[in-house]
Amino acid sequence: MPASPDSPAPAPITVATSPFQGQRPGTSGLRKKTRVFMQPGYLENFTQSVFDAIGGLAGRVLVLGGDGRFFNAAAIQVILRMAAANGAARVIVGQGGILSTPAASNLIRLHGADGGIILSASHNPGGEDQDFGMKFNGPNGGPAPEAVTEAIHARSLEIDAYRTLDSADLDLSTLGCRQLGATEVEIIDPVADYAALMERLFDFDAIRALFAGGFTMRFDAMHAVTGPYAREIFERRLGAAPGSVVNAVPLPDFGGGHPDPNPVWARELFDLMMGAEAPDFGAASDGDGDRNMIMGRGVYVTPSDSLAVLAANAALAPGYAAGIRGIARSMPTSRAADRVAAARGVGMYETPTGWKFFGNLLDAGRVTICGEESAGTGSDHVREKDGLWAVLLWLNILAARREPVAAIMAAHWAEYGRDYYSRHDYEAVAADRAEALIARLRALLPALPGQEFAGLRVESADDFAYHDPVDGSTSAHQGIRVMFTDGSRVVLRLSGTGTEGATLRVYLERHAAPGEDHGLAPETALAPVIAAAEALALIRGHTGRDRPDVTT
Repeated sequence: MPASPDSPAPAPITVATSPFQGQRPGTSGLRKKTRVFMQPGYLENFTQSVFDAIGGLAGRVLVLGGDGRFFNAAAIQVILRMAAANGAARVIVGQGGILSTPAASNLIRLHGADGGIILSASHNPGGEDQDFGMKFNGPNGGPAPEAVTEAIHARSLEIDAYRTLDSADLDLSTLGCRQLGATEVEIIDPVADYAALMERLFDFDAIRALFAGGFTMRFDAMHAVTGPYAREIFERRLGAAPGSVVNAVPLPDFGGGHPDPNPVWARELFDLMMGAEAPDFGAASDGDGDRNMIMGRGVYVTPSDSLAVLAANAALAPGYAAGIRGIARSMPTSRAADRVAAARGVGMYETPTGWKFFGNLLDAGRVTICGEESAGTGSDHVREKDGLWAVLLWLNILAARREPVAAIMAAHWAEYGRDYYSRHDYEAVAADRAEALIARLRALLPALPGQEFAGLRVESADDFAYHDPVDGSTSAHQGIRVMFTDGSRVVLRLSGTGTEGATLRVYLERHAAPGEDHGLAPETALAPVIAAAEALALIRGHTGRDRPDVTT
């Protein structure tokens, strides 16, 4: 509760500490097992390192929230006390400590905040024995650039004290303002401002008419943060039938599930959409609301295809009626969107994996829509990928075209060709074995062109390096790319989103031009590319696995 006017504000205290090793933020902040974050001083050290690396919090405004996973509520209180002790003027917090990642990005921009802290491990499972994460987003609402994350890591290696208050937890359940020391803490509705933004971007009247005409959908919130957002927007504002949103109550362990919206972890939805009783449209989102899965009756839309279709049809939504300025995709994402950009005569940018690499392009006005093969799509409305935004743009397209998802996909492939695409994940591989695989490929790169692997001839190969056209920075060693003479492609990289071992991701792609067969099963179409990837990278020998742990 707020201190009474006559009560003295608690004085900041300084606590001596020593560094923890391994506090280097990855592409999406710092992710560790929850018990690691729960160690005395671990969260405090990293929080103080963030505050110090950005030049302190004195007089600044901060947005704070998370996806509700285990330890979220306790961590919010720790960070609030530290923000007050570090002199923050104001902290804006989602009610109950809840904020989806795109909603947090919107709030940073809406309030002109100096940044925000988002507590999430995204699509990773939650619970005391599972995963937790924390990241800092800058004043533009986007993930901190590498210069800032490196500064945070450097500070974490030398930190010797952190500042906090000796005060009780704040009540975050009731909207309104509280006082914590000299800092104002404002508890806001986590859904309202985000829902209002969506109403400005999309034709809610047309989507309401679609539902009123008998259109049906199923949205799986996966017991994660988007449940309250989805119920408010889809059921209350757009008129989807009650019960269209399932698993809508956020739970600290996501109901024991894995909040990753793909055909493996959203299997119940996938099977429903492929069955005889399928609704017209299906979608899911992840732990913190920044990823999505899109399905129609009898059809799964890959994230790469979804990006391309959204870019090609964006002008059907009021917020994008003037057209798009450009498209950006992560390097491993299929080249389906490249074909749309070429046809539209707009810029196309290929970046490393990690949404932070889109920030400069968005801020500079070079692109409107961005996407990653890992189920993240978004636009210049915020500086994060946005799962519900993607679902709403799909609904707007369906309302305007009055065609089922399968027909829209068939028409898209007829115009642009189909990029058959799949990702094979080998999870929790011993780090030394995964790194040896990549090191071997790097050493082979100069000699690969002209060689054949399982019948496919290599045209070119490289270790992808990105040169930012806005600020001139370079990010090297972003993944091994091998292009074959028939237009197929294999990409291999190690992911930074896991919390133990290494995850090897293998991306497989083959283009079927307009007029070719677009009806093959992806595993059939990609069989030659899969065989070439194994012959090239010797995946079985390095990982000890006969097959990937997850195929999407």
